[in-house]
Amino acid sequence: MRGPHNIWRLIRTGATLERAGAMNVVLDAFEAGPLLRATARTFAWPFKWLGYRGDPALPPATRALTALGPAYIKFGQVLSTRPDVVGEEMADQFRVLQDRLAPFSTDLARAEVEKELGKPLEAMFSDFSEPVAAASLAQVHKAVLVETGEAVAVKVLRPGIERAFGKDIDAFYFAARMIELLSPAARRLRPMDVITHFEGIVRGELDLRLESSAASEFAANTASDDGFQVPVIKWHYSARRVMTLGWAEGVSIGDTAAIDAAGHDRSELAKRVLQLFLSHALRDGFFHGDMHQGNLKVAANGDIIAYDFGIMGRIDEYTRRVYAEILFGFIRKDYQRVAEVHFEAGYVPADQDVDEFARALRAVGEPIFGMDASHISMAHLLSYLFEVTERFGMETRTELILLQRTMVVVEGVARTLHSKVDIWEDARPIVEDYIKESMGPKALLRDLSRTVRILSRFGPHLPQMAQDALIRRAAPPAQTKSRSIWQPIGWMALGGGLCGIAIRAITLI
Repeated sequence: MRGPHNIWRLIRTGATLERAGAMNVVLDAFEAGPLLRATARTFAWPFKWLGYRGDPALPPATRALTALGPAYIKFGQVLSTRPDVVGEEMADQFRVLQDRLAPFSTDLARAEVEKELGKPLEAMFSDFSEPVAAASLAQVHKAVLVETGEAVAVKVLRPGIERAFGKDIDAFYFAARMIELLSPAARRLRPMDVITHFEGIVRGELDLRLESSAASEFAANTASDDGFQVPVIKWHYSARRVMTLGWAEGVSIGDTAAIDAAGHDRSELAKRVLQLFLSHALRDGFFHGDMHQGNLKVAANGDIIAYDFGIMGRIDEYTRRVYAEILFGFIRKDYQRVAEVHFEAGYVPADQDVDEFARALRAVGEPIFGMDASHISMAHLLSYLFEVTERFGMETRTELILLQRTMVVVEGVARTLHSKVDIWEDARPIVEDYIKESMGPKALLRDLSRTVRILSRFGPHLPQMAQDALIRRAAPPAQTKSRSIWQPIGWMALGGGLCGIAIRAITLI
C-alpha cells in the first residue's frame, strides 16, 4: 500500500504545514538536506490553499498536527517522547498537545458499547453520561454499574478510527522512505524505525484489551505502594473497542489551588510522585510512560491516582541495573564507574577511551552538582548524558529515551507541586535500595538459581546427551563434522546440575 497513491495525502499534509508556518520547523527538526527541503517546498507551496488553517493560538507545528486530525495528533504525542528525533524544543511543543477534539455522538457510543459487550446498555449501566473527555483515539463517558452501583469510566474508540489510522500510517511510511532517499543526513534519525515504533504504539492502543491488560499489570505491581492508586479494570465490561474501569475521583495534580484548598501537603506529593516513578521503573521495569498532570489526580485521602495507560514503558532487569548504577554513580560523583558501566553494558563502543569518556561525564556532572539542591535537574543531567554518549558513538535505545523523557515530565510535575523539591535527595533512597536488592549476595544467588532452573529443564535428556557425546568423541573424524546441537546444551545442563548442587549445599550451610 505504500505507493504513489499516498502522494496526494502528503501534499495535503505539506500544504497544512506550509499554511501553519510549520514547514521549516519540521524540516529543521529532521535535519533535512537541501534536496529534501527543495522537494517539500515544491510540492507544498503551490497547494498552500489546500491546507487546513488550524488554531492560530497554537505554536506552528502543534497547530498543523491538530488541524490534520487524530493520527497526526497521536504522532505528535509519540514524538514528544523522542527528543532524540525532533529535538528538545519541538518535543516540548508536542507535549502540550491535548486530546481536546470534538466528541462523537453519545448515541454512537452507546451503540458501540452494546455491540462490543453484547447486552443492552440499560442492562449494564444505570446511567451513561455525555462525553467527559474526547481524545484522538477514543472518548470517555462516566457511567454507573447496574450490578453494584459503582461509578466507572467507559472508554470507547472512535468509529472507523482503525481504518483512518491505517491510511495515515501508510502515508507516514511513504514519507519516511522519501526522507531516507532524499536526505542522507536524516538517516541517522532512522525515520522508518520511528514510524514502526509509532505504529506499534497505535496498534496497541487500538485494541483496548491490551490497554486493559497494561492497567491490570500496573495495578498488580503497585498494589502495595502507599499513597498510590490505579483504577480497577472491569473485565466483564471491557472488550476490543470498549474499556471500563473504576472512576478516578479527585482533583488534577496540576491544580495547585484545589490541592491547597483540600489541605494536602504539596511538598510531600512532589516527593512521592518522583519516588513512585523511580520505584516503578527500577523495581518493576514497567512504568507509566505519560505521567503528565492530565493523567494524575489527587484523591480526597491524599493518594495519587494514575490513569490512561496507552503509553507504558518496559525495561528489562539488566537495563534496570545499568540505569541504577549510572544514577548511583552520579549521586556519588564516581564518574569513572559511570563510564565503566557504559562500556560494560556495551552502550559505548569498546574502541572508545574509557578515561576520556569519564572526563566528559565529569564535565556533565560537576556544573550541575555545583548548583543549589533545588535547582539540580535529573532530567537535564540525563539529557546531557545522552548528548555525551552520542558523541562517543552510543546508539539510540528507545526504551531509555522513553525513560528519560518520562523523567523530564515527572520532574516537571514535582516542581509544579513544590519548586524547592530536591530531586537527587528524594531519588537517593529508591536507587540505593534497588542496588542493595539487585546487586548484593542475595541477588547473585537468585540469578544463579534462575539459571539453574532454566538449565535443569534439560535434566531428563542428560543420559542420552552424555551417551551421544561419548559416541561422537569415539567416532572417526569424518562422522564428527556435523555436531549435534544438543552436545553443548548437554554440557551446560550438566554444569547447571552441578551448580544447583553447589547452591543447595550453600543454602543448607
